[in-house]
Amino acid sequence: MIICLGCITQWTFAQDASTEQAIKELSKAKWEWMAEKNVEELAKLFHDQSKFVHMSGTWKKDRELEIIETGSIWYKQADVHDVAVEVFGDTAILWNRITLLAHVRGNDVSNEFTVTEAYKKEGDQWQLLALTFSSVRDTHEIAH
Repeated sequence: MIICLGCITQWTFAQDASTEQAIKELSKAKWEWMAEKNVEELAKLFHDQSKFVHMSGTWKKDRELEIIETGSIWYKQADVHDVAVEVFGDTAILWNRITLLAHVRGNDVSNEFTVTEAYKKEGDQWQLLALTFSSVRDTHEIAH
């Protein structure tokens, strides 16, 4: 019984670590797709009911994709300084501390953010449910 419990615990830990890594890679790909304005891949990633919280407002999937496609906000480069992931069954929360270089209203701007991303597993695919930008200082730390 103890051996079985140990095996199950190890398997669960390995599964969570694998899921955490998959979510980190998915988030990294998301930043690249945003920089490339690749709305085709982002449309697959964003859940139909997803919401996006920015400094200037909160909107849904269709508006976020339109903003990216038209370049209203061009997420030129996200330098990720730290990442933490927590997995809760079929839900994962990821926190990134980033420096974001973006083109907004005709100007290049650079801001420090902690970005919170919520993912839900739908079938065998992870989809982004929510993405929230929180303005922070460059000394901000994410507790692991």
